[in-house]
Amino acid sequence: MPRFSVIVPARGVQGFLRACLDSVLEQSHRDVEVIAVDDCSADATGAIIDEYAHRDPRLTALHQRRPSGAGPSRNAGAALARGDYLLFLDGDDTLAPGALAAVDARLRACGEPDVLLWDHERMDVWERRRPSGDGAFLEAVGDTVFDAVQCPGVLGVEPAAWNRAVRREHWTGRGLAFADGPYEDVPYAYESLLTAGRVAALDRVCVTWRERRRGSAVTTPGRHHFVAVERYEELFARLDGLLPGERDGGRAGDGDRAGDGGGAEGGAGAQAAAGDGRLPPRSVLHARMTDRLLAILDDPDRVVPADRAAFFRAASRCIRAHRPDGAPLPAALRSYRAYRSLHGAQVLRREVAKELRDRGEAAARSAFRRYYGLRLHTPLDADLVLYGARGNRAVTGNPYAVDRKAREIAPQLHGVWAVHQDAVDAVPAGADHVTVGSRRYWELLARAAYLVTDGDFPGAAGRPGQICLQTHQGTPLKATGLDSHRYLGTTAGPGPGRALEHADQWDYCLSANQHSSEIWERAYPSSYETLATGFPRNDRYATATAADVRAVRAALGVRPGATAVLYAPTHRDRRDGAVPPLDVARLAAALGPRFQLLVRAHPYSGPHQGADPGTAALQEAGAVLDVSGHPHIEDLCLAADALLCDFSSVLFDYANLDRPIVVHTADWDAFRLTRGVYVDLLSGRPGDTPGVLAADEADIAGAFHSGRWDGPAAASLRAAFRERFCQYDDGLAAERVVRRVLLGEDDLLPLLPPGERRTAPSPRAAERAAARQDGARRTLTGPGAVVG
Repeated sequence: MPRFSVIVPARGVQGFLRACLDSVLEQSHRDVEVIAVDDCSADATGAIIDEYAHRDPRLTALHQRRPSGAGPSRNAGAALARGDYLLFLDGDDTLAPGALAAVDARLRACGEPDVLLWDHERMDVWERRRPSGDGAFLEAVGDTVFDAVQCPGVLGVEPAAWNRAVRREHWTGRGLAFADGPYEDVPYAYESLLTAGRVAALDRVCVTWRERRRGSAVTTPGRHHFVAVERYEELFARLDGLLPGERDGGRAGDGDRAGDGGGAEGGAGAQAAAGDGRLPPRSVLHARMTDRLLAILDDPDRVVPADRAAFFRAASRCIRAHRPDGAPLPAALRSYRAYRSLHGAQVLRREVAKELRDRGEAAARSAFRRYYGLRLHTPLDADLVLYGARGNRAVTGNPYAVDRKAREIAPQLHGVWAVHQDAVDAVPAGADHVTVGSRRYWELLARAAYLVTDGDFPGAAGRPGQICLQTHQGTPLKATGLDSHRYLGTTAGPGPGRALEHADQWDYCLSANQHSSEIWERAYPSSYETLATGFPRNDRYATATAADVRAVRAALGVRPGATAVLYAPTHRDRRDGAVPPLDVARLAAALGPRFQLLVRAHPYSGPHQGADPGTAALQEAGAVLDVSGHPHIEDLCLAADALLCDFSSVLFDYANLDRPIVVHTADWDAFRLTRGVYVDLLSGRPGDTPGVLAADEADIAGAFHSGRWDGPAAASLRAAFRERFCQYDDGLAAERVVRRVLLGEDDLLPLLPPGERRTAPSPRAAERAAARQDGARRTLTGPGAVVG
């Protein structure tokens, strides 16, 4: 049997679960089994668990038949456990490196106690870490072994599931279990200690506990927090049975010493940590309960103002009913008025400060912003959709595809594009638009029932009933959102703080693959719903015909018969202007006349700039086409026989076409260190690397001239990459979005099975189709043809 069984309950944690499972399975101590319990997650949590179970036999996947909550999920996992000790780890938390080895060593040194406690740290969304508050007790206990009567201070340790290992025989023998519902770990945490004959401690941080902004019971206000009072009522109702020797000062156990070099039981360490003035366990528990219930009462993320008086009364009754003889009653509990005076004053000061700050900001707003504030109180226009793309400087991307589909299947909706004054020319003929910052902009921003963007709308505050759809600009390769604050090279787009403010306004965001869904949840933690729709702009890769491909190539000026290579480098903050990292002239010369480069500078490299100052001369010679000003990257991809890129997200989209991809890798290490990446493009592993890797111009030209760019090895890598990152792109994404978000239909259109999806023909196939059509026409119209 394994030494440890780690039970991981998981529900809706797809963005964090991989890190959690990796933290256990990659421990240096390998004698462990993991039982991961999917509590009927609506996201990809269950699929991730199955993926890990498939590749590591130490992990067992357990799927609950109906949603049950963290407590019953832990109980279900524990029922399958075979390990000597049970450990519980939430699906969004992590085990510190080396933790299991340290826990194993401490257990052996202490003679296999019933419970081993350890320290933890708390990590907020900015990855700032702070100590738990249990460190002083754990250090004071040292290497002693004790029980709760002898060392009542142990009951002051955080009552959690994940800061202790419990001997499996103790779990089963004492009938330990987690409760059903919120605050499910309170009875387990205390009863595991109160029923233990031998408890030990490890003064080491073994778990990182993640504070969530949204999505957990702790961060969701409501009456479910009243259950905390019920949990303590249940605990105190059973306390006489759990502390049989407390009243006469006795203790469970027979006074033996810890085995294999452990410290003396009930030694100086335990006495030093027993609690202030050697309080009995009941008094320690009561003090701990009082502190926690008052903390819940003070927390606006748990108890809303309308429920505060009722929670106070329930908590006060519980605290008074179980107050030990002689224990003082906190002044705040004398009456609700006293509580308001002592504890509410601080809350009131915060509210007043916020109100004054808001008033100051309002006074500084322009007349139009004040006008916007007034219009927020007028009725929403149920048929009005406001669109924005690329920082409101383009009409393109996913919002453009949604707009086109809405005009087709929901003509009653009126779409308006918000653009800055310098980008008005980007608006297609016939499309309604409004200039950002104008009076009409603030009017529409306030009254539109739907906001559709791949970024944000300047000044938007959001309002009840208004639906905001975040389409995103592509599958994330570079660190984004909260993840980006760790990297010095990330300056494009809003900072992490602003990104969180934007995410709090989203109602929906789109995803093209499971990878993206996991990243969005972790990098933009908020309460929006992620829709597995695919990216609307990628529909064109499934719906374009051979005629469409030929038309695009002709419009761009691609030479007939040439192999068109689209070069689309990513944005680099450290470079000036739009100069690409490759020498385009040198590359064009190395490729020769059979190939034609389509050079597309990144939109963020500069306003309407070309690829570089030398591109114009190359374009005149016919070796290069500067397509930087073309508004739709999808057309450029359709025209290309191959994609040459570096670390741009366009490679995820281009993979839909199942055409060759060559990755320029020259500055990968610098880019990875300064920007952060989620996918190791250079690993060579299927699913990570999309095709041929090339370090410089000569290497790139060699790949094309040798045929490696379109060889079987490249095709195999491309297939795996496409399977991973084109997961939801089937040509129906825009329709899914319009029906689900703009028309309010309950269910998403189902994804087409892979075998039923189509891909736009390659330029070579399009040319062959044209030749066949020309031949057929000549046959029908030539000498001897039969005319009906």
